[in-house]
Amino acid sequence: MAVTGDGGFSGVDHPRLERLLGGPDLRWLVERVRERLARGEPATGNAVLTAATAAQRAAAQRLLGRPPRRGRSLTVSLDAVDAVLRRSGISPAGLAAAVEALTGPVQVRPDAEAAEARAWDRAFAPLAAVCGEDPRLDCWYRGLRASGLARRILGEPSAAGPALHTLADVVAALPGDGIGLGTFAARVCGDAHALDDGRPLGTLALGAARALTGTPAGSGAEWRREAWAAAGLLRDDLSTTVLATGLPGDGRTATGRALAALRAAGQPAVLTLRQLVGDPPLPLPAGSPVHVCENPAVVAAAADRFGPECPPLVCTQGQPGAAAVTLLRLLSDAGTGLYYHGDFDWGGVRIANALLRRVPWRAWRFTASDYRAAVSEHDAAGMAGPPLSGAPVSADWDPDLESVLLDRGLRIEEEAVLELLLDDLSTARDRPPFPR
Repeated sequence: MAVTGDGGFSGVDHPRLERLLGGPDLRWLVERVRERLARGEPATGNAVLTAATAAQRAAAQRLLGRPPRRGRSLTVSLDAVDAVLRRSGISPAGLAAAVEALTGPVQVRPDAEAAEARAWDRAFAPLAAVCGEDPRLDCWYRGLRASGLARRILGEPSAAGPALHTLADVVAALPGDGIGLGTFAARVCGDAHALDDGRPLGTLALGAARALTGTPAGSGAEWRREAWAAAGLLRDDLSTTVLATGLPGDGRTATGRALAALRAAGQPAVLTLRQLVGDPPLPLPAGSPVHVCENPAVVAAAADRFGPECPPLVCTQGQPGAAAVTLLRLLSDAGTGLYYHGDFDWGGVRIANALLRRVPWRAWRFTASDYRAAVSEHDAAGMAGPPLSGAPVSADWDPDLESVLLDRGLRIEEEAVLELLLDDLSTARDRPPFPR
């Protein structure tokens, strides 16, 4: 029905229509008709109201000029109402036009859904074009569309369109070249904080970065730092470091030259996330072993014993941070075999589990049998180790370790088996290649 300039519908007698259908006792009937129209159905057939009030029954009688049938329910013929409206001249176009005149234009729902879908397609178009060039990003894009995440955090298509266009620019600029996340955001988005935690664009862009680099799912600030770093973007790139000794280096990068100098001096190196992402050292030859420990005391002892001849050793310094994970991924991706040892306690097991979910490693004297042997050595020496404390946790790399720890109940720290670890390092070059 055409809409007049004053908001009314041409040909409709509004005052008479309000008196006939606009009262509260026939509101249910108008709403039923509007719902049918919204579903794309005609305003025909019957409308039934169960448990109608006396006032509603009286209103139906006035509308049609005859009393409704007896019973609790009230049945109104929509065809009869349509005929009354046409015959009386109140709404020459019939019931559907009358309902729209009373309540406003009805948008047929399938048409509305189709229009919204087209609007979202337009909003997503720049991102679709960028992601379609890379199978990894295309898979992420399809998942994003299916999940409805962009709709939930960006709102309607009109509001989401500009954000998705900026997201396309971000994705096109990935991976970064080791610059700060804020600098990258200012350059690409025009807002240094656009990719901060909790910002919609940051949430969406991090998903694209993970897809591009294959970073596994996770949570927490440290995980987000690692995910961005894997895509060449740094957050707090100087405060997160990793301790290592014996890593080779050469003159092709500044970090490599620093490593070479420290190795020649027999000194451990402290590498920042900034160095590892922006100026990474050259990796070791594929298959070469690198040992990984939890505590800095092991690195210090190894540097003291082996000096410039110390085999490669990396220390997580407790829970591995972004710098440690980044270095170990660089080594692992190059085919380097990682062998890990940590404290035999519940905290040590949790640290090892977390690391194993990020990079592959094999146990270095860190199994149930190794724990039994260490406890036996303590017993034979008449030493009483500290008792285990905290909540038990299963070891992902050895299903027997948890039960053995519970059975013996002693905490064995790395310092307690330090001589064994150093003896292993003395023959580290004889280890077989790490199985891929």
